[in-house]
Amino acid sequence: MKGVILAGGTGTRLRPFTNIVNKHLLPVGEYPMIYWSISKMVKCGIRDILIITNRGDLKDFKNILGNGENIGGNIEYKVQPYAGGISHGLLYAKNFIKNEKFILMLGDNIFEDSLVPYVKNFINQTGGAKILLKEVDDPKRFGVATVDESTGKIISIVEKPQQPLSNFCVTGIYMYDSKVFNYIDSLTASSRGELEITDVNNIYILKNEMSYEILQGWWIDAGTHASLFKANQLIQEQFNNTRNDNNE
Repeated sequence: MKGVILAGGTGTRLRPFTNIVNKHLLPVGEYPMIYWSISKMVKCGIRDILIITNRGDLKDFKNILGNGENIGGNIEYKVQPYAGGISHGLLYAKNFIKNEKFILMLGDNIFEDSLVPYVKNFINQTGGAKILLKEVDDPKRFGVATVDESTGKIISIVEKPQQPLSNFCVTGIYMYDSKVFNYIDSLTASSRGELEITDVNNIYILKNEMSYEILQGWWIDAGTHASLFKANQLIQEQFNNTRNDNNE
């Protein structure tokens, strides 16, 4: 199984920092933000990782992360030439993935849970896709999943709804089989001019090929000044707890 991390974008909500550095390279704890996504993948046995970013920031990623040897991975890079949406960015991973299952993560997602059980369950899944959800207080900011807990299935996903039907947001943690590239090819751009990952996920849902699990620990999208500050607090707290446990 392989890993893909999307780390492009302009990070407008984190200006002025992002006027000079890609947001995924901003510090969260003692490491760049993107380190946490790489670390989560490596800890569940994923070694081959593709980072997709924009051309202007590619050199910085290579200078900081190199080929991933120092953090237990084998990192490759691809350029997404313009911001055409998550699905558009994912298309640049097609030759890297080939026919394998893989996990896609957004590089500004910071979370507590280990990916090990979720990845294991997806590997044992016949095919299709899996997404990880999290119950949040402000679902209007995210893609929102309506679930039928009696059947264990997702009914639909709506992107940034004004009247959410649930509090389950779709986190930036997705697992797909290689059919995802065919589904992306069938998309048309949204009103935002982007190829939406929500549209891809709804195709899997309609084909009854989508499973889900719910993150149990904390999760945060570190894409704003407030959430970046909170992510640093949570990572520091996690570090302190680990250090105290080791000293007992």
